[in-house]
Amino acid sequence: MPSYRSLFRTPEFTPLLLGAAAKTAAQTVGGLALGTLVFRATGSPLLAALSMFGSSLAQVLGATFLLSGADRLPPRTALTVITLVSAAGTAAQALPGLPAGGLLVVVLLLGLVASLGGGVRWGLLNEILTKNGYLPGRSLFNMMNGLMQITGFATGGALLAALSPRTCLLLAAALYLAAALVLRLGLTARPPRATGRPSPSATWRANAELWSSRPRRLTYLGLWLPNGMVVGCESLYVSYAPHAAGTLFACGALGMFAGDVTVGRLLPAGVRTRLATPLLLLLATPYLLFAAHPPVPVAAVCAAVASVGFGASLVQQERLLRLTPDALAGQALGLHSSGTLALQGISATAAGTLAQLTSPAAATAAMAAGSVCVTLALATAARRAPVRSPAGPAPERTRS
Repeated sequence: MPSYRSLFRTPEFTPLLLGAAAKTAAQTVGGLALGTLVFRATGSPLLAALSMFGSSLAQVLGATFLLSGADRLPPRTALTVITLVSAAGTAAQALPGLPAGGLLVVVLLLGLVASLGGGVRWGLLNEILTKNGYLPGRSLFNMMNGLMQITGFATGGALLAALSPRTCLLLAAALYLAAALVLRLGLTARPPRATGRPSPSATWRANAELWSSRPRRLTYLGLWLPNGMVVGCESLYVSYAPHAAGTLFACGALGMFAGDVTVGRLLPAGVRTRLATPLLLLLATPYLLFAAHPPVPVAAVCAAVASVGFGASLVQQERLLRLTPDALAGQALGLHSSGTLALQGISATAAGTLAQLTSPAAATAAMAAGSVCVTLALATAARRAPVRSPAGPAPERTRS
């Protein structure tokens, strides 16, 4: 497996990583500011959760109509334009007098545009790295994402103590602009990976092919459902601890960083492949303690320990690529990204609704229990699904 150091010597890897880092920082600062703005204005856990994670709901439409563009658009142009749209939308959310409904409309529109970004980014990463380089490369991206979330949520919490949420949204828009500049100047102009024009029909055909394999279906469900339900738990941080939400998010990001380092670099392949289910169980189990409404320090420890389980996604993505033809790699990874975000948005909506009816603590424990049940059900089903490569029974995968 390539070392992290060798990845930085790969052309285009560093600017792609730096652009994603600036984008993640913008998302964390902007998301925390928007959730705080909406919660202060409405006092609603549901609307606060939707403002932070509602853009994920639009991923369903993106995965249905736009995802063929992941392999059929020039990567540099697509990533730059998507990031610029994010900057404009975040700046629009800072407009004074914009009602909560208007904010949520902007959130959904930004999610629709961003639904294409995951497929383009991860397809490009799979293209610029060697055959065995995707897992450590994605691990490094996840580690960066964790560090940026720690920094972004901690900084966002400090900024919100000194500045208004709308000012923090403008700072997030500036970070998006910086990300777009890095991507435009640092990436080379590559042609699309597949021929043909992006269209809904091309998206449907490729999605149908990806979904036709039972092992791939189970892998997708494992990537989407347990993860999404735990993010539903996270979406309640603002309503659970309004003055310490940044701390909870930062501790969760720290745990995610530890999980990615462990899975991506420290575990041998033979051990790693057997850890998907245990890690998914770890992802949800600590949140069951929220039923007792723990104080913030205990809740922060639960968030950190649980988030180590996000390392399961690396194991599952490795399996997905092993099951997928190279010509569909971008759309396969985009479908994973869009589906994950869509389930996160649905789970945030469900968690917020349940919190409205009960309490944030009770809703958090209920979502965690659901994640545990889904993980066990998928593990049982997977034992009956043989693992096959896209070309037949041989486990090898060739690059186009």
